[in-house]
Amino acid sequence: MTITRTTRFPTDVAVPGKGGIGESPLRPDGTLKVKGEFAYSSDLWMDGMLWGATLRSPHARAKLVSVDTSKALAMTGVHAVLTHEDVPGRKVYGLDHTWDQPVLAFDEVRHHGEAIALVAADHPEIARRAVAAIEVEYEVLEPITDPMAVVEDPVGLAVQSRGGIARYQPVRSGDIEIGKALATVVVSEEFEVGMQDQAFLGPESGMVIPNEDGSLDFYVATQWLHWDLTQIGPCLDLDEDQIRMTMSGVGGAFGGREDLSMQIHAGMLAMRTGKPIKMMYNREESFFGHVHRHPAKMRYEFGATATGKITYAKVLIVLDGGAYTSATQNVIGNAASLALGPYEVPHLEIDAYGVYTNNPVCGAMRGFGVVQACFAHESMMDKLAEALDMDPVTVRQVNAVSQGSTLATGQVVHAPTPLKEMLDSLRDMELPESVDTSDIRNLPGGASQTTHGEGVYRGVGYGVGIKNICFSEGFDDYSTARVRLEVIGGEPVALVHTAGAEVGQGLITLEAQIARTELAIERVVSHPSDNNVGSSGSSSASRQSYMTGGAVMTACRAVADELFVLARKKFDVHGFMRLEGGKVVKNNGEVVATIEDVLGDDVIDLTREYHHQATTGMDKVTGQGSSHTQLAVCVHRAVVDVDTELGLVKVVALDAVQDVGKIMNRLSLEGQIHGGSIQGLGLAVMEEIQVTNGKVRNPSFTDYLIPTILDTPPQKLEILENPDPHAPYGLRGAGEPPTLSSTPAIAAAIRDACRKRGGTGNINRVPVRPEDIIRNS
Repeated sequence: MTITRTTRFPTDVAVPGKGGIGESPLRPDGTLKVKGEFAYSSDLWMDGMLWGATLRSPHARAKLVSVDTSKALAMTGVHAVLTHEDVPGRKVYGLDHTWDQPVLAFDEVRHHGEAIALVAADHPEIARRAVAAIEVEYEVLEPITDPMAVVEDPVGLAVQSRGGIARYQPVRSGDIEIGKALATVVVSEEFEVGMQDQAFLGPESGMVIPNEDGSLDFYVATQWLHWDLTQIGPCLDLDEDQIRMTMSGVGGAFGGREDLSMQIHAGMLAMRTGKPIKMMYNREESFFGHVHRHPAKMRYEFGATATGKITYAKVLIVLDGGAYTSATQNVIGNAASLALGPYEVPHLEIDAYGVYTNNPVCGAMRGFGVVQACFAHESMMDKLAEALDMDPVTVRQVNAVSQGSTLATGQVVHAPTPLKEMLDSLRDMELPESVDTSDIRNLPGGASQTTHGEGVYRGVGYGVGIKNICFSEGFDDYSTARVRLEVIGGEPVALVHTAGAEVGQGLITLEAQIARTELAIERVVSHPSDNNVGSSGSSSASRQSYMTGGAVMTACRAVADELFVLARKKFDVHGFMRLEGGKVVKNNGEVVATIEDVLGDDVIDLTREYHHQATTGMDKVTGQGSSHTQLAVCVHRAVVDVDTELGLVKVVALDAVQDVGKIMNRLSLEGQIHGGSIQGLGLAVMEEIQVTNGKVRNPSFTDYLIPTILDTPPQKLEILENPDPHAPYGLRGAGEPPTLSSTPAIAAAIRDACRKRGGTGNINRVPVRPEDIIRNS
């Protein structure tokens, strides 16, 4: 289904030209990245720089009795050794104004790998040896590691003085007892989602350069320059105008760079030594240096009629946020509001908790709380279909929302949401050929020759995900863009300047596409992202195309308006005009002048902000409210081959249908859908940080497995365009929805394969382990 864009341009408009919206121009960073020539933050170098390193706790919970830095300070080549006593300003920082995470631990360490001391040295190896020479005396304490126990006794098991629960969010609608009375069948299950890592390939790194006036220049890989600045300044006791921040090359993010890592630490060392400081984590330290996806424990109960219509739902979601708050409060808001996915449920009770433990800190990761809920509600739809002997696609269609439907929180779905049709399209896609046992490389286990086709069964499963786009719950989400139009070398050139973080999603490419479209020119230059322009918000929540794209669009239109004013004044013309092919043209097609003739020596340089529609908070008792500005849907069908005797899985196909509102750049879009799907595949069958008694057991890519090209199946994609009338160009954020629905689709396919062998197929946790398959086959 394709619907023509319905969003309105102003009366004076531009006609899209080469490399504009809807096309797929080459990414300016693409060739460099492919050839290995792109400069990432880990490649930063400066003469005279020192290397920073961090001492981290080997315990999940312990009192800090003493820290002796004397031996490290005495080492040749060591310039500074710092502890919490050396923090110039506030000793804590944090996302969302929580300010609860220590810059360096004091009094007590609350998680394995917490930072305790810093070293600056001439060489990274000297810095590592100095870190090892720091002597710390601990009083080891029993860690709190069971999130369910915290829910049951939040005060008695408090990790922090304010209690053991970071946020409790209930959602209530209708009357559960009425829903139960209407139900013909009731199904229930407990679910578990493991702790997933963002696993970006570029480790945390950056450089801080001190200046003679006491100011600092930061070159960092982050997702939000301005929010970093908000936290860094008070901790270093510097005003924001004393800190200049420039985006360095980012080697992936997925939420893991929303929180600070080395920024304040490098700033402290630069201030102490007066020299540039470079910090770069190794892979093990990276696992300790950023947050992870919240592991979840969930209980779901659905009642339904004989026709499959859900009459009530009762839900408990418990997310383990670890030692500090990070993004847990907002993650819980997402999980609670979308706990039932894109389905109409008249009677419901949802209880969602984010709790503190002494496990690793968890925060933002692609999908932001909805991944966990999606696995549960989609598994419940399959369980309901099985109980009613219904087709799993049909039971989803019976309950699917559409335009005008109401979600669990009372939020109305305003934009077109053709979920039923999307499921039909997915089901109608051609299935791959049957299992080929003639070549073991096509079988689970591949060339390792662990199977030769015996005990291999094929399964098919479906998953549906709905994800909020942009920030929610009343947050004033906005983005800023500056656009400068001038004549250079006889040709009009636009400079686009935002603070948006290019983390691989193609933002700088899209900014240029928008400028070409709105200004009808070809030459667009992207200014490096820094804090010399207003905030662009975070590169998260699938919001940058919507928000920063909207800001660039708004700024470009303001520039175009000024250009029309110049044209009317300079050439004494009247009436409406448009930009087309580098010219100012009357609506009747008559050319007024070229853009360069209109501009002459004038320069138009304007900055504009873009805000999305206002949202509301969730009621603290009922959870009701219009907390999201936009919702996006993706559906997946997974085909898997499972060796039910050995517990091995091969994902054969992972097809998807996604509604994106408006295709801005098809190549980038397809990359986002492929990438999100494969990240969901990783959670489904292999990715999990193993934590025992609070300690991480597998902080390496040897033991923490992520999908490679050999694990990546073919994907058929169907991309729909049903514009959102409130969004720029009608677009919908597209990066996160595929991460939601791919995981439950694969789990459902594994269940199907297990049942074909005659087993129960009771797969209720991800990642699915071999023993789960063997036990349920």
